[in-house]
Amino acid sequence: MNLYLNKSEYFYEMENVCRLFFPHERFEKSSESFAEADIRCVFSSCDGGVAVDCMVLYNGRKYEIKEICPYNNNVREEEISMARALYALFSQITGIQPKWGVLTGVRPGKLYSSIYHESGNWEQTEDYMNNRLLVAKDKLSLCRATYLAESKALEKSKPNSFSLYISIPFCPTRCSYCSFVSHSVEKTQKLVPQYVNLLCEELKDVAHIANEQSLRLKTIYWGGGTPTQLSAEQLDAVMTVIEDAFDLSDLLEYTVEGGRPDTITTEKLLVLKKHNVDRLSINPQTMHNEILNIIGRRHTAEQVIEAFRMAREAGFDNINMDVIAGLPGDDVDGFCDTLQQLLALQPENITVHTLSIKRSSFLTERGEIASVPDVESVEQMLAHASDMLSSHGFAPYYLYRQSKMLGNQENVGWSKHGKDCLYNIYMMNELHTVLSAGAGGVTRLKAPHGGQIERIFNYKYPYEYIERFDTLLERKKGIGEFYETYKI
Repeated sequence: MNLYLNKSEYFYEMENVCRLFFPHERFEKSSESFAEADIRCVFSSCDGGVAVDCMVLYNGRKYEIKEICPYNNNVREEEISMARALYALFSQITGIQPKWGVLTGVRPGKLYSSIYHESGNWEQTEDYMNNRLLVAKDKLSLCRATYLAESKALEKSKPNSFSLYISIPFCPTRCSYCSFVSHSVEKTQKLVPQYVNLLCEELKDVAHIANEQSLRLKTIYWGGGTPTQLSAEQLDAVMTVIEDAFDLSDLLEYTVEGGRPDTITTEKLLVLKKHNVDRLSINPQTMHNEILNIIGRRHTAEQVIEAFRMAREAGFDNINMDVIAGLPGDDVDGFCDTLQQLLALQPENITVHTLSIKRSSFLTERGEIASVPDVESVEQMLAHASDMLSSHGFAPYYLYRQSKMLGNQENVGWSKHGKDCLYNIYMMNELHTVLSAGAGGVTRLKAPHGGQIERIFNYKYPYEYIERFDTLLERKKGIGEFYETYKI
């Protein structure tokens, strides 16, 4: 589809709103050719403020609407008026009304928090988001619940706090829906020893900088990829460096994503316990073997149960399990059965993801999107998840979204009382600095007494990380420069 817009600064948001309704469509900017555009948005002055006229040509029919922005010279509200107009037209055309309204960002909870702090009133906050941003009331209830959980975590974060993220970008196989920078060890096994050695060096460097800036480490999170793809010896080596290099006296939480149950062994679990890891993820995504096979995971549901049993025997009393709503081949009954099986295990956390259709995933490249459940089914899956988890004593504690999610839905972390993952809250809400080590890691620096945020990117791929390691360490000097600019 060709898009025309006479205010180019709003093009990104225009494209995002179009994708809410046409997630698999390609959009091209047509800034000079009004007549050839399929979707047109034109801003103009009017007595009531600023008017936006929107027109959509679809299946040979023309749809038009005008929205008045009553807030003169307010860029954000002009953009919202455009989004509202497009939402109205696309809802008429498709019959779809996304429950997040015109919101396209990944952090709706952060927006909710910002509006609430400005108004100081729940009713005003939710009235604005419901009537102006068109967010459904059940999503606003989710925002309020996660806001309250996040407020408790915020009290534990100080101006000089930070979290540490360790990236292990290797997996046994690549899942069909995955677009992360992770690599099958079948192809990259030879890189792992050198990668681990350099990761240890980077961690020492990061620790030195953190100590120079008097930063206090609050949470550690190993992600990827699949961190337990490393051997027990390699895990022990990296964790020993962390203990030796960082001051852990303020540490509140230490998480490792076990991820694939077929990479979890008793030997590795004992290494994690030895180094005081207190939160573990075992992520089945589904408990149906036929669907596991479809999405390219080489483990079974039985291995999930066995890995969970081993983790309990090793002493882990805070275990998270991930599931995905909308996997190819799944349906509402199958998804609910997966949740029932996980609830029977009694984990402390269950994270419910919605499938996101990424362009670089095998799912897209192989043309397998037709096997994905429809939007209505995914919505039912999430509704059942909310009911089932709430009835078993779980509460939502963090919330985020991704682009191209089925039905424009969300990912929600659910936990038992007192078992919220602090790292997830700090990272997703940008509450304090996150220092990252490893390929694909992104260091996000937050000013101690303000909202300024800067990012330092590590090289994405393991071979780049290895080949350009010295340059990567040069980049890390930006951490000290940032804190010199925004002193604690």
